[in-house]
Amino acid sequence: MTRRLGVALLPCPDHTRTAIRLQRDLPGAGDPLRPVLTEDGNLPHLTLFQGWLDDDLEPGPALGHIAASMSLPAAMTLASAGIVHQPTGWIFMSVERTALLHKLQETVTGLLEPHLDRAAFDTAQDMSRFTDAERASYARYGYRYTGEAYTPHLTLGRTDEDTALALVRSASTHPGIPAAWTFDRLSFYVMGEHGAHAEKLHELPLAAAG
Repeated sequence: MTRRLGVALLPCPDHTRTAIRLQRDLPGAGDPLRPVLTEDGNLPHLTLFQGWLDDDLEPGPALGHIAASMSLPAAMTLASAGIVHQPTGWIFMSVERTALLHKLQETVTGLLEPHLDRAAFDTAQDMSRFTDAERASYARYGYRYTGEAYTPHLTLGRTDEDTALALVRSASTHPGIPAAWTFDRLSFYVMGEHGAHAEKLHELPLAAAG
């Protein structure tokens, strides 16, 4: 058996609340963006990888192995790179892609790749709006954003394409965007609606990883 699981960096508590407020306060949103972010449900997060993974992969040892494979700081601070649109209908809070973050994703994908259920990849997915790098990433991992295609971000939600484009235009100067985001935990989670961080299976503070 396999499940749709993911590994992510979680923001510190203050920036978790900031992301929740940012989603709620985007001007002109009308109906709430989906999924709705909360502190006790769909957590704001920065995905490192997500996909169909074997049930026998144990979250705790997996996070411990990731942490032991590289030197991590007690907290990772990443500069904001703006609120951006991603086809189709996604609104991302983009952050800088540092060498350390790139190395962390490589470590995560290297650990998880042998546990992928390739038969569960959605080969019927519409990839017409994917870049070439995103198609190559999806073909290998069943996930759009790895390697050259990695675009680190916090997902603020999804809506219809026209609304998403309008929201991003109006949100570009939103006063609630911090200059940088601080992440202090690794999380292994169950994916929910639109790839949400729906259920935390295991958490490891970066301070413990370092």
